[in-house]
Amino acid sequence: MKFLLITLIAKPDPSVSDHARLREVVDNAVLAEELGFDGYGVGERHERPFISSSPPVVLSHIAARTSTIRLFTAVTTLSLLDPVRAYEDYATLDNLSDGRIELIIGKGNGAAQAKLFHVTTEDQWDRNRESYELFRRLWREPKVTWEGRFRPSLTEAETWPRPLQKPIRVWHGSATSRESVDLAARYGDPLFSANVTNPIEPYAELIRYYRERWAHYGHDPADALVGAGSAGFYVARTSQEAVETYRPIYDARIALFRKVGVEPVFPTLEDAIERSSILVGSPQQVIDKVSRYHAQFGHEVMHLHADGDGLTGKQHRATLELFQSEVAPVLRKEIPSRPFAGSHT
Repeated sequence: MKFLLITLIAKPDPSVSDHARLREVVDNAVLAEELGFDGYGVGERHERPFISSSPPVVLSHIAARTSTIRLFTAVTTLSLLDPVRAYEDYATLDNLSDGRIELIIGKGNGAAQAKLFHVTTEDQWDRNRESYELFRRLWREPKVTWEGRFRPSLTEAETWPRPLQKPIRVWHGSATSRESVDLAARYGDPLFSANVTNPIEPYAELIRYYRERWAHYGHDPADALVGAGSAGFYVARTSQEAVETYRPIYDARIALFRKVGVEPVFPTLEDAIERSSILVGSPQQVIDKVSRYHAQFGHEVMHLHADGDGLTGKQHRATLELFQSEVAPVLRKEIPSRPFAGSHT
């Protein structure tokens, strides 16, 4: 199994400056490489409390500070973006990072989309599909002639720079919808399940649907590739220590949900540990839980939260070190995974 750290660059504390929060994200990526994580992902959101509106810029700075770790988007909201401009940004980043970029795409969510980009719930899936179909052609073809609904047509259009990876691997992020799952299966692309908000069943059902559609489109079932998220993370030497440390963090999260009018699916930490994908406990408890999810998903890649999420800097580093020393080696051995796409070398 391979492991990513992912951040949406949330900034719930207004006393923290945008400058400091963005610097923290870059420093966490450097730490992730130092500790041996396989990838680091930056999300894309366009509303409070997030400041992740420009993943290519953030990832470019991370690329300059690192040398080996894979760089992920989580997710690139192609429903909002001009696919030509998105291609130019990520092809440039692909070259600057020596071919370390991987995209996870999706329609995105949030009320700000309609306000800022005039993308609605009625057209977001069509925009996502159309943008991706053009994006993948731009990555593969030196000249593209194309016509669609949502942007001006192209005639023998050339786009520069040409990418280093030919082609780039694009994952499709999926939370609740079969549309993104079907799009991934149709083009033979990997699927990344959000696996954050709900119990395991709806995510497992979507992954089963992905594998069904994969076969329907004529792909070899053995080639299907799945990743999955997690809803929170803290591993300690004992379960008692993990729960004691993480409880105030989880309780603060629940209070924030209720403050904004969202009733939590898992109202207590004990409920979350039992029924959600949150990974809080001893190393063996975390290993056992990931293994249970793998039995349902068959995933080879998973993500942990990149941010301290209320932990002190010392606690954050210590839990990541413990994960890499006692959890990751066992899961890497027990759950084989295919390599990430290589660079040009």
